[in-house]
Amino acid sequence: MTSLSPLCSLWSRPCSAALRGTNIKTALLHHLSHRHSFNDAASSPSRFSRARSPFLTSLSNRPSVHFARLSAVATESEQELTVPSESEKTKGRIYHETYGCQMNINDMEIVLSIMRANGYGETVPDPESAEVIFINTCAIRDNAEQKVWQRLNYFWFLKREWKNNISIGRSFSLKPPKIVVLGCMAERLKDKILDSDKMVDVVCGPDAYRDLPRLLEEVDYGNKGINTLLSLEETYADITPVRISTNSVSAFVSIMRGCNNMCSFCIVPFTRGRERSRPVESIVKEVHELYKQGVKEVMLLGQNVNSYNDTSELETLEPSSNWTLSDGFSSISKVRQKGFRFSDLLSRLSDEFPEIRFRFTSPHPKDFPDELLVLMRERYNVCKYIHLPAQSGSSSVLESMRRGYTREAYLELVKKIRDIIPDVGISSDFICGFCGETEEDHAETLSLLRTVGYDMAYMFAYSMREKTHAHRNYTDDVAEEVKQRRLTELIQTFRDSTGHNYDSQIGTVQLILVEGPNKRNPEKEMIGKSDRGHRVSFVNVPLRGEEAEVRESVIGDFVEVRIVSSTKASLFGEAIGRTSLSKFYEKSEENELVG
Repeated sequence: MTSLSPLCSLWSRPCSAALRGTNIKTALLHHLSHRHSFNDAASSPSRFSRARSPFLTSLSNRPSVHFARLSAVATESEQELTVPSESEKTKGRIYHETYGCQMNINDMEIVLSIMRANGYGETVPDPESAEVIFINTCAIRDNAEQKVWQRLNYFWFLKREWKNNISIGRSFSLKPPKIVVLGCMAERLKDKILDSDKMVDVVCGPDAYRDLPRLLEEVDYGNKGINTLLSLEETYADITPVRISTNSVSAFVSIMRGCNNMCSFCIVPFTRGRERSRPVESIVKEVHELYKQGVKEVMLLGQNVNSYNDTSELETLEPSSNWTLSDGFSSISKVRQKGFRFSDLLSRLSDEFPEIRFRFTSPHPKDFPDELLVLMRERYNVCKYIHLPAQSGSSSVLESMRRGYTREAYLELVKKIRDIIPDVGISSDFICGFCGETEEDHAETLSLLRTVGYDMAYMFAYSMREKTHAHRNYTDDVAEEVKQRRLTELIQTFRDSTGHNYDSQIGTVQLILVEGPNKRNPEKEMIGKSDRGHRVSFVNVPLRGEEAEVRESVIGDFVEVRIVSSTKASLFGEAIGRTSLSKFYEKSEENELVG
């Protein structure tokens, strides 16, 4: 799974009351003294700062930006602290952080919808102002869990030292915050979390989010709230998620939950439960609402997204006849009741929403029948990009991992995909240092990377998880220093082998969905993604669109860009004009006929 940085605000809320009516110089002095006392506190939380995320820059390294933010606050003489309404005083304001995969992000949006419906109507950008703190967790690797424990220490500090924090202007909550652990780590380590010296008030697993309001009420009566029961039916199909990124032109839509594959290294079946799929109609309804909100790209999500199997309306709908796996692949789990497959869902969505791009993650290689590949080739609004997790290039390691395929079968699938979809982008996941992996096994993985030539790869050193098949049956016998050395070699091999995927795009015209200013040159350039998933930047000059208006590009525009240069991770091009998704491909087809 793709690892994401925490979805949290970079900035801590400034001491508005202390800064009000002061000049910039006084404000800065106040801030520095505040920061000094904060860092020197006996239970200093500074080392647990949100800015420790690898994708965020430490505040201590950004004095000029922080000063600018502080100055803006200081000069707003009318700024006041937000006064919560009576209902908010009773229910509490929410702060949330999310770690892990895209599914966790979507889960947090579901949680916010549930909480809003139960009177928790306000979210805040920093934990110091919240009466309820949610931390949505990941249990895939030990490193992810360690980050969560660090953040919990800081949240515990806010609760434990609440009175003192309020008196010195460090906190702004109306009462000590309730700390809630959600997600996969909640299910896996529920007893350890609740026993951690009163650090956490509520532990709630991925299938129990509807129970959160009741669990929070239990805390008011001096009890701990816990519900980590897994469900065979829960899909939250009737809940409309509250989108965290309201300015984004893309959105996540969860279509199924859980996983039946039981790979020996993976904790997901034990934290997310068995596979179950949302009804087609509920997905279509959610995408329709996103379309009305101006969303231009939808990412369909699932732990095993292309194993989608909607059996909810078999009496009225005719299921797909093609239920074969990819050639050379097998599965531990057998499908008992066959309904609408992933290709059926993708066909309907792409047909009903011609101006929305569709992507999907995270799939399993076993579930790529020919009809899905042909559909991806024929539908212009289904992106030509496939995440194809290999995990290893060694057949013996793949067997130990219980992946259900060999190296040879995987390479045959890659060949078939590229034969059917010639300009497809392919990414993958790799684990190095799995139990029993030899130097020869590692060399085969490096060879697979060179042979396939991936557009993107997510690579990790193996971290054994309790409850898994590997934990019960194997020995974690590869030394940590060997894992790290192999990981370094894996990353370098990927970097050496991916360049041609970007160089091959030079001279082509790509349709780019604009996501925002290029952070490296925000005043002059915009950046977005191509159909194949490549990051493309271009100088933002006035362009003519279909409506004949000449203007600069904005977030959400589709822009035709001629690629002029590349690096090993991005492309740069010349903007030609603004267009729509359907018009661009209509013109492309006309040009092919003329040619």
